[in-house]
Amino acid sequence: MLDIENKARIHWACRRGMRELDIAIMPFFQHEYDTLTDAQKQDFVQLLNCPDPDLFNWLMNKGRPDDEALYQIIRLIQERNQARMAAQNAAYYPD
Repeated sequence: MLDIENKARIHWACRRGMRELDIAIMPFFQHEYDTLTDAQKQDFVQLLNCPDPDLFNWLMNKGRPDDEALYQIIRLIQERNQARMAAQNAAYYPD
């Protein structure tokens, strides 16, 4: 398993074989990783060891991991990415 402090290796592990996963996982790592607790970082690193098809399905809400901690990281990725995109859209399209 990757060391949670070795960000260069984790960054490399975030690069997936599917562009859709890169779009979800890489921004989360770049913008949110440093804000996570050590336990959340461990769960995120564990998530990176999962097969791409499983990650894709979980991130698209087509099933969920059996491990509750992995499910919570999936939800956190979805929530934080959505919040960041909403903030970017609000800045780009002000009322």
